[in-house]
Amino acid sequence: MSRGASRKSIRIKGVLLALLAPLLLAQAAPRLIPDVSQRRIDIIYSFTGAELLLFGAILYPGGRLPTRDADIAIVIKGPAEPIVLREKQKMAGMWVNADSARFRSVPSFYAVAASRPLKTLVDRRTAAIYELGVDNIQLSPASGKAPDEQRRLEDGLVNLKRRAGLYVEEQDAVEISEGVLYRARIHLPARVPVGTYTAETFLLQNGRVVAGATREIAIEKTGFERYVAAAAQDRGFLYGLFAVLLSLVLGWAGAIAFRRLR
Repeated sequence: MSRGASRKSIRIKGVLLALLAPLLLAQAAPRLIPDVSQRRIDIIYSFTGAELLLFGAILYPGGRLPTRDADIAIVIKGPAEPIVLREKQKMAGMWVNADSARFRSVPSFYAVAASRPLKTLVDRRTAAIYELGVDNIQLSPASGKAPDEQRRLEDGLVNLKRRAGLYVEEQDAVEISEGVLYRARIHLPARVPVGTYTAETFLLQNGRVVAGATREIAIEKTGFERYVAAAAQDRGFLYGLFAVLLSLVLGWAGAIAFRRLR
């Protein structure tokens, strides 16, 4: 075989390897098959919260079993919303607004569950990229304040969400069986906002995210609660007027009842 033909054969093999490399890598990487116990949650007058069961399987190439322990992190996020945070201070015996900060996009709900403490699973850079952990949530500030001041206000917002049960971080909350099956339970509080939620599952190995998958969950109000919420949003003036009139009528009726009881 001539030298030119040999070089041509080498080039063809190189091109084929380049084309097949992504396919081979994709086949070599594990895949996640996640699911949730409820794809839709209806909020009615008696709603006291819900418990979601998130479960699934880790599929390894060729059906092989893992040679090392797998780790799983699951993140549930609620719809993003703009927020204006106002800080109050006591001056002359009264509480007044001392400072404020605007945020363009804040998750209305955030919960993360992991098979082990997140600090032992990923480094700070990976945790920040995938928003693993309450301290790594991207809040999108829009106030243009100094970094230290902005950080202080962000911490205040996160603390408020934590106390309301809307930001939750659970360690050692994902159970893994035989290295391939996993499950976790995450509680949704009664005051959970409505909207479309995302449940993101991450497979972690050697401090890296090697696979991920997402499922959506719809949380909606139904019945009378839905009608009231729609009226407040679509007909704000009439809703406010009706609320005032209803308060006056109830107050008047209460006063009459109280006089008769006397």
